[in-house]
Amino acid sequence: MRVLIVDDDEGIRWVLDKVLREEGVDVVAAGSIAEARAALTTGPFALAFLDVYLPDGNGMDLLASGLPMPVVMLTAETTFGHAAEAYRMGAMEYLPKPFDLGEVRQLLARVRPAKKEKVSGNVRSEKNEDLIIGRSPAMQQMFRTLGRVATSDLTVLITGESGTGKEMVAKTLHERSQRAGKAFVAINTAAIPADLLESELFGHEKGSFTGADKTREGRFVQADGGTLFLDEIGDMPLALQAKLLRVLEEGRVQRVGGSESRVVNVRLLAATHQNLTSKITKGEFREDLYYRLNVIPVQIPPLRERRDDIPELANFLLDQATEELGMDKPILLDDAMDLLSRHDWPGNVRELKNVMRRLAVLTPGATITLTDVALALGNTNNHTGEEETLGDSVTRCTRQYLHQLGYARATNLHQYMLEQVEPPLLVLALEQCHGNQLKVSDMLGLNRNTVRKLLRKYNIDPAYFR
Repeated sequence: MRVLIVDDDEGIRWVLDKVLREEGVDVVAAGSIAEARAALTTGPFALAFLDVYLPDGNGMDLLASGLPMPVVMLTAETTFGHAAEAYRMGAMEYLPKPFDLGEVRQLLARVRPAKKEKVSGNVRSEKNEDLIIGRSPAMQQMFRTLGRVATSDLTVLITGESGTGKEMVAKTLHERSQRAGKAFVAINTAAIPADLLESELFGHEKGSFTGADKTREGRFVQADGGTLFLDEIGDMPLALQAKLLRVLEEGRVQRVGGSESRVVNVRLLAATHQNLTSKITKGEFREDLYYRLNVIPVQIPPLRERRDDIPELANFLLDQATEELGMDKPILLDDAMDLLSRHDWPGNVRELKNVMRRLAVLTPGATITLTDVALALGNTNNHTGEEETLGDSVTRCTRQYLHQLGYARATNLHQYMLEQVEPPLLVLALEQCHGNQLKVSDMLGLNRNTVRKLLRKYNIDPAYFR
């Protein structure tokens, strides 16, 4: 049995060679695509380990050329985009570096009994899924699951705490599916009143209820041929759950007040932050609907359970924020990154994204310090363990500034303090009001024109927070 290793890293080749030879396998190693093509002429291989980035090209191109053996893609990249692309191109498995040698042995065992057939596919350009980042075992397992089911029409139930990125995973599944050119329709079932949700999903006839002044198509029809994402499915009323189940079983929808049904071809993705099995026990969720939805379960781990992923994700989000704002990216100092990694992130990735935006806008210098992060996280408590008042915080920070001046005399301190306070106050208000300047004006008690002038003065774009 022969195995081909294609990687330009001599250390990776050495490690793989060692573990494979311990398993009684003959190994042929190559450091480039050209060397790999030459090796392929020497005889058949039972398995190939193929790096993505090689000196003379991309390993994905070699995979796409039609290799006659199962292929395990090796990559230092940690985004779902790379995993999904590897599976679409026909890879048997995707192995992120650094990898566990036990996984290598397991992969070898999989090809020893029988050779796996390769499935062909088309390469797609990377999209927003690159925000789904993680080296942690839980995230890598999720990447594998998503990569395998993305091209299918299987129903996926995505679970995870608020802010973990459930809708982003759903969009990624759609973008990587055969339905990518069709509509992706999302609806948060918890955000719509129960008496209107049925109409939102299935549509209604004119005059079917008060306010129904015209016939309207529902989300199922809007998503026909594409993907329908039902967010917070655990909040759906029981009566509507029964109607949803019937639609899923029959593939037909009927408008509220209508007498005729219509066939729809929709891939359904659902998400919830709740424990549906617990809700079933309480009689709050239909068991038959749960099994209909939970064909492929995908659990997104909270950020506090994958702290090793935080530095990479924080830098990615900081890159994204500074690029959108047209700013130079400040450097996250080690102690600042350590504080980010130790934070519990109750809001998960959504909270981290907002904090990195805040740091991008408000960091005064070329580096992000421990103090910058502490302020962005709201860690303004004093060392006595008692809650610090806003006045105490201002006094402490002003005293610290005056101390830093040393023998220099403070000048124009009032204007300086205003310019330090106004930008973070505006940013926080914009975050709270989702970029709505009228609501920001009410919140701050300022004239709307004054708010506009301040936004222009500090070069803050309210559209960034919508």
